[in-house]
Amino acid sequence: MGTKRHFRVWRGDDSGGDLQDYQVEVNEGEVVLDIIHRLQATDAPDLACRWNCKAGKCGSCSMEINGMPKLGCMTRMSTFEENETVTVTPLRTFPVIRDLVTDVSFNYEKARETPAFAPPAGVAPGDYRMQQVDVERSQEFRKCIECFLCQNTCHVIRDHDENKHAFAGPRYFIRAAELDMHPLDARTDRREYAQAEQGLGFCNITKCCTEVCPEHIKITDNGIIPMKERVVDRRYDPLVWLGNKIFRRGQVPQTFVTSAKHGDAVHSHGAQGGVHSHAGDSHDPAAEAQAQAGVNWHREVPKPTAPAVDDNGKLPLTELTFDRAAAPSPFGDDVTFPLPPEHLNFAHPEQDKH
Repeated sequence: MGTKRHFRVWRGDDSGGDLQDYQVEVNEGEVVLDIIHRLQATDAPDLACRWNCKAGKCGSCSMEINGMPKLGCMTRMSTFEENETVTVTPLRTFPVIRDLVTDVSFNYEKARETPAFAPPAGVAPGDYRMQQVDVERSQEFRKCIECFLCQNTCHVIRDHDENKHAFAGPRYFIRAAELDMHPLDARTDRREYAQAEQGLGFCNITKCCTEVCPEHIKITDNGIIPMKERVVDRRYDPLVWLGNKIFRRGQVPQTFVTSAKHGDAVHSHGAQGGVHSHAGDSHDPAAEAQAQAGVNWHREVPKPTAPAVDDNGKLPLTELTFDRAAAPSPFGDDVTFPLPPEHLNFAHPEQDKH
């Protein structure tokens, strides 16, 4: 016979709720999901809980157990002390529907915004060929069961609801990284999309998502950080910048990204040219004013910068001799470093006492 254990389970809906106490029988080898099922069969027949496979492969039974995002079917009762109270609550990042069931549709919206795999032109599906080393690079990310524990624990989403429209989250960062690594993916704008539309720059790599992943995917080290490095190489590498200056932009295939709010999120334009930039001449005064301010809070991307050529189609020499990169400094163009002492403002903590 099992022993009685103390459980606290959150009960309620979108209008509110609270934790309720239960004494539940626990047998050897059981997991938290077993206890939830026993509660449904005994003391709480109306308790709502989402589950499916009970084998750690569907990601349905995501919940927070003693404050940690976990899968109910993979959390063994033997990991808790016998006199320990086990508290079970719904995922805090997403709206509660009822009891332990939350509305995770936010994640599916972000999935729909992410451009799918683009097969190479002229190659039939059965003719795809990849080296094993290329398969292994992205195979890790394919293990994702979409339990959304990483999305739930990401504080950029969890603590700042206003970020949701501009931040896709770690699950879709590794999706972008996987496709960017894919040797057969025909799109060349994955990193631009990740930066401009998914909000990759908001991630400060605290590795919370990696810690809670039940599939032990190294989300941060193998996905997000390499993606950030490729974005930096593309946007800030001085050789890339110089190459864009030397060659006429219309002759070099370039990529720009438009807002995901308008249908297809990413558009690659090779023949037309164009560069995604926060510099001038985007033909959108409102977006340009915000871009020139140095901060793009709403993630709205200005239209492509016009080619930097004169009336004769020639590249002005000033484009090569200009002492600043194409994007404006967040400090303003009239600021020199180091700052003069008279430009520094310092308020002593006890200045009012004197």
